[in-house]
Amino acid sequence: MTETAHSLKLIAGPVVRKLDAKQLVLWFVSDQPVTVEAQLNYVEQTINAESPQDIAFAQRQLCHQVGHRAYIYHLTIDFQCPLQVDTAIDYDLLFSTADSTYNLAQLAPDICYPGLTSPRIYYQQTLRQVLHGSCRKPHHTEGDALVRVDQHLADALQNKQLPAALLMMSGDQVYVDDVAGPFLQAIHQVIAQLGLFSESFSGAKVGNFEELLQHEDCFYRRTELLPHSDENEEVQETFFGAKRKPIFTSVNAKNHLITLSEVLAMYFMVWSETCWQDIEFDSQKIASADRQQFEDELLSLKQFISTLPQIRRAMAHIPVYMIFDDHDVTDDWNLTREWEELAYGNPFSKRIIGNALFGYLLCQGLGNGPDQYKGLLEQISPHITSSGISNHDEVIDHLFEWDNWHYQIATQPKMVVLDTRTHRWRSEEDAGQPSGLLDWERLRELRAQVTGEDSVVIVSAAPIFGVKMIEAIQKLFTMMGQALTVDAENWMAHQGTAKVLLDIFREPTTAQQFIILSGDVHYSFVYDVRLRFKETSPGIHQITASGFCNQFPVSLLSKLDTLNRWFYGHRSPLNWFTKRRRLKISTRYPDRKDKRRSLVSKSAVGVVDFSNDRKRPEARLLTWDGEDIEFR
Repeated sequence: MTETAHSLKLIAGPVVRKLDAKQLVLWFVSDQPVTVEAQLNYVEQTINAESPQDIAFAQRQLCHQVGHRAYIYHLTIDFQCPLQVDTAIDYDLLFSTADSTYNLAQLAPDICYPGLTSPRIYYQQTLRQVLHGSCRKPHHTEGDALVRVDQHLADALQNKQLPAALLMMSGDQVYVDDVAGPFLQAIHQVIAQLGLFSESFSGAKVGNFEELLQHEDCFYRRTELLPHSDENEEVQETFFGAKRKPIFTSVNAKNHLITLSEVLAMYFMVWSETCWQDIEFDSQKIASADRQQFEDELLSLKQFISTLPQIRRAMAHIPVYMIFDDHDVTDDWNLTREWEELAYGNPFSKRIIGNALFGYLLCQGLGNGPDQYKGLLEQISPHITSSGISNHDEVIDHLFEWDNWHYQIATQPKMVVLDTRTHRWRSEEDAGQPSGLLDWERLRELRAQVTGEDSVVIVSAAPIFGVKMIEAIQKLFTMMGQALTVDAENWMAHQGTAKVLLDIFREPTTAQQFIILSGDVHYSFVYDVRLRFKETSPGIHQITASGFCNQFPVSLLSKLDTLNRWFYGHRSPLNWFTKRRRLKISTRYPDRKDKRRSLVSKSAVGVVDFSNDRKRPEARLLTWDGEDIEFR
């Protein structure tokens, strides 16, 4: 059957999500209900055994219909015998509708690398290389560094080498709260094309999605539609000249997504080029005051769209693991107890947050391991019907009650992926104080997970050891009651969390080596940490890579880098007034012209290399424009 004759469309995917010795999980979206049959074959030249066995497996598919022409699938393949390590597997998918069957190459002809007729994945239990990063904003002026993942995989195939074992996305895979005008315009067209389900609201200026589309504040004015609180009105008038306090604190919330359909459309469009093919951009439909911004954003967005075929191809060839951070839901998500009380106490803001979390579940969370979410799915799946979401508020309540978003990956060393957004250690004394990133119970669980291990990889959205100068500024703003202004959510901002976490590192029975992968901050840096005043110390190596398609203002970061070196150099007495006084932190410097700069602000993918003979893992950046930066 020719491509033009296809009646089935693969909207997004396949994305390889989980891959271990026992299980493979694939995510994809189609415009029709399908039955899928997987075909798996070992690539013989990579197999260690003399006479490899066929891959025997059982499969099951999980489908959620989210529109009249939109079906989200998770295909789980359970291996009857554990996979052999360090082997390549070619996979194909046969999609059967009521009247036809298609293979993957027919539906996604550009999904394979040259020389391959089907996608190829590598099962590696021992971590030699890991790719990681965070923060991918489609309309950022720099390009998307995920193209370097595609290049990495192509080079490995060409040179017959093992690629990185996995790609870890540690947060802000989407920006629900910071959307370009052209992207929002495209999202609404995709909602119409796929018939994504509508919904009704309470406590809002608009009653449903259709009214939202017609409202004069739909584009670049959504801050007028988002809920506000009248609390602290006198203080707000005094300091900010405003009578209403916004619940959503993002400074870029002009096009903040509201409905579940908007969130899902965004997911389909950030990982696939398919939905962009019939989009028409029209600045004339935008208010004249916003047209220049629309045109500027469109230039950056078109650059992002042009590389989506490469990103889609890459994600079909490497296991991709994900965890949320704030922008996957909204800026400052659960940063303080006061924020939570305001946000979850308003029915409209609760719905907006819940819709973003719903989208995360269907397009990110489930792929990390569908079996982990069995209890949650039993509660919400009956409400996902062929005509829409029934009892929408009840579904969102179940999402907020769920407390098992974190997970582990069965690699060597094992990876512990932290949920630092929903298990906050809230301040009981001052609701405006930043909450700890993990509460007491989760920190105890973390201690158990790292006890008895030789080495462990911890994935934390935010760096555990931040840049001290920046943390000092955050502390100053927090003392002034403005924690939300500077995103004052670092591990050391909460006394209890900081103490317990550092105790975990000092505990003699916990791991002898900690590798911390983090992002969030829009710049990259590497620290090596040792304990002071102890004969033996675990090796602690923090490798921060951020962002995939985002960056901190370069000139400002340069100034902060200099101030940090002046005030908090390793010999500075100011270090004794910080919570890290019992730690010796050594900075690795990037191999660039300016040898004094430790912070890199450039869109890039982080690479961690465990395969060298040294005790510490090596770290480098693959930037979006082809530069390779090594931290020495």
